[in-house]
Amino acid sequence: MLFALGFSFGTLRVLVVAPRLGVLGATLLEVPLMLAAAFFICRWAIGRWHVPPVLSARGAMVLWFLVLLALFETLVGVAFFGRTLAGTWAGLATPAGLIGLTAQIIAALLPLYVGRSGRR
Repeated sequence: MLFALGFSFGTLRVLVVAPRLGVLGATLLEVPLMLAAAFFICRWAIGRWHVPPVLSARGAMVLWFLVLLALFETLVGVAFFGRTLAGTWAGLATPAGLIGLTAQIIAALLPLYVGRSGRR
């Protein structure tokens, strides 16, 4: 769900918002929305699949998220935006890329914190 939402928001960011606000401005607008969505989707997934609040289970969620995100980001960059592999990963060194990467890392780490007290 989060990848689909990210693809939708990313497409709007690149095609609609970035031409008006610039790449950095568009990224700064998108990040809080994606982090809020990531929190609620993470909370839902943990409850839906009854993921126990132990490091091994939550750590597996973190690792799967990071692996799938890296694959998805690379494939979308190459397939839909005509970027090379090097160009896709070099984009992370820009200010907007670093902000986006930081947000992705925060989203990936959410399973370690969401729902730990047993509240859902």
